Amino acid sequence: MSNKVNLQFGVITLMILLAAISRLLPHPPNFTAVGAMGLFGAAFFNRKVFAFLIPLVAMFLTDLFLNNVIYAQYIPEGQGFMWFTGGSSWIYGAIILTIFAGFFLFKKVNHLSVIAGSLISALIFFLLTNFGLWSSGMMYPMNAAGLGACFAAGIPFLLNSILGNLFYGGLLFGGYYAIQQRFFKTTAA
Repeated sequence: MSNKVNLQFGVITLMILLAAISRLLPHPPNFTAVGAMGLFGAAFFNRKVFAFLIPLVAMFLTDLFLNNVIYAQYIPEGQGFMWFTGGSSWIYGAIILTIFAGFFLFKKVNHLSVIAGSLISALIFFLLTNFGLWSSGMMYPMNAAGLGACFAAGIPFLLNSILGNLFYGGLLFGGYYAIQQRFFKTTAA
């Protein structure tokens, strides 16, 4: 039984890491696996600490690569190694809230809970990151009109987040279901 649990843990972890690596591929803005990774971890890790730890570490590792290799040309000369960007706390906060939402949504994993999770995750990400951008005071006036303009400008990104969550959620949840059926299915004695 212990080997089966360890193998399942390894498969879930590997799937989240592969989903995170997909962020390094060219993609439309916000069409990523970020929300799906959090939901998937919440649904299948038996220990809640891993539901948080694995998706957040996977996100952090890909962020390090993106910030210091892909986006390095946009970093001012002499700024050095970038551990986090200005909006990271809002993004990681959205992932954490998505994982908490996943604990409530996935009492039973099914098509409806995955779709609902995808929509809720995208909405959480949209609300937190747009509020974070507005509250920075860098792009929008610090008033209700500025907040409204920030949210309005983020709507295309919200749509991409929903599509990304549905696509990657389908891959993660569907892929894990297929793996379970093939390798972990237990037969009644």
